[in-house]
Amino acid sequence: MNQPHYILLPVNSLFIAFSFIAAFFLNFLPWGGIAGVPDFVALVLVFWSIHQPLKVGIGVAFAMGLVMDVHDAIYLGENALAYTLLSYFAITIHRRVLWFHPVTQCLHVFPLFLFVQGLQTGVRLLIAPEAHFPGWLYFSQSLVTTLLWPVATLILLAPQRRAIDKDHNRPI
Repeated sequence: MNQPHYILLPVNSLFIAFSFIAAFFLNFLPWGGIAGVPDFVALVLVFWSIHQPLKVGIGVAFAMGLVMDVHDAIYLGENALAYTLLSYFAITIHRRVLWFHPVTQCLHVFPLFLFVQGLQTGVRLLIAPEAHFPGWLYFSQSLVTTLLWPVATLILLAPQRRAIDKDHNRPI
């Protein structure tokens, strides 16, 4: 309970862009339809929508969704709709989520990931009459993405943390 509270430095916009590019490349890996592979773009999108809602918002989510739609070669707008709603709901709860420890934050972001995955599945089932329900194991992706939340928090906040021991040569 006596962990230090960090005063975070301002986030660099280039680091946000780099984290999205890294998430895209992780999503572009040929996973081969393995159940439970996390959606790294959704993870990074929710993280930055919660931590920096003025820099990463619904417009960024829509653009990333379109890029993922083109990459996945599925219905244009499916991921754009899902990521837009994901960003909207993440921004809606961002003040409440930041009060909790990253492990407890998982309880808040899990419904977001599950909702988006359910929305994507629902859109596919509504649009394509030949589509079939992928099974309940398909939704393990939301659980795995949620379990990566503390790791993502540790990695993505690392450049913003100040050193615990104060440097007497710096004014701040």
